[in-house]
Amino acid sequence: MLNQTRPLPPAAMSVDVEDWFQVENLKAVVPRASWETRESRVERNTMRILELLEEHGARSTFFILGWVAERHPGLVRSIATAGHEIASHGFGHDLVYTLTEAEFRADVGRCKQVLEDLTGQRVTGYRAPCFSITDWAITVLQELGFEYDSSLFPTVAHDRYGRLSGVGAGRPILELRPGFHEVSISCLPLGKRGIPWGGGGYFRLMPSAAWRAGVRHILQTGAPYMFYIHPWEIDPGQPRVAGLAATSRFRHYVNLGRSEERFRTLLSTFQWTSVRTVLDAWRREVASTAAPAHEPASLRP
Repeated sequence: MLNQTRPLPPAAMSVDVEDWFQVENLKAVVPRASWETRESRVERNTMRILELLEEHGARSTFFILGWVAERHPGLVRSIATAGHEIASHGFGHDLVYTLTEAEFRADVGRCKQVLEDLTGQRVTGYRAPCFSITDWAITVLQELGFEYDSSLFPTVAHDRYGRLSGVGAGRPILELRPGFHEVSISCLPLGKRGIPWGGGGYFRLMPSAAWRAGVRHILQTGAPYMFYIHPWEIDPGQPRVAGLAATSRFRHYVNLGRSEERFRTLLSTFQWTSVRTVLDAWRREVASTAAPAHEPASLRP
């Protein structure tokens, strides 16, 4: 039975900081070679998100793309100064499983160094572009000094999402290896997989009231809740590009004009904190009740 009286715990807010032209949905018509010539809108959009978070007393984790951090160092410092967690989104927004292990190590290591140099803080969290995590990447992340990954989206089949062997929707936070955790994107339970309920296009597509009811349901079960948004999702004025396939056009542009107001309502409905804070609270609770679960056999060294 769901607890209807106890106050809901804080939920985890996260922002994946990338510019509009770096999105996988636009990749077919926006080549990487053109990035430097495109109108950058990431700084103004991210600053707007910072304003909304401050307005509602919310804290967040910002998974920042290294390519953006190198070109907008003041933005990274502003995020850190505002008291939010700085985490890595990799450097070049490449899908993890399209890289070799050496390429992935170089990409993630470069981003981590840039962010730590800019803020003077350790970066311990990572999120893969398009949630494209894979088993071998966990080893690399831990070797580079990361303490958690937040890339797993344990939902129904998707053409880009990655997988971690043996990890399903029923364990939103899991210790994969001693000292290294997976903090999954939230889903409404549906067997071993779930209905996507963590953000992005799903958040823009679903009715706002229904979305908030789903968030409340997850929190009332005692499970942690994880939300994500991109700065370009509150920017209906971003450039439109021609030649997109219908599915890609729908995924990227659906309800952009309503997104900021929906986000504001979501912020006002629940308490929000960083991924790190939610993870640490979960670890304390686990330690006070029972030993943490072991990692899936497939991920053991």
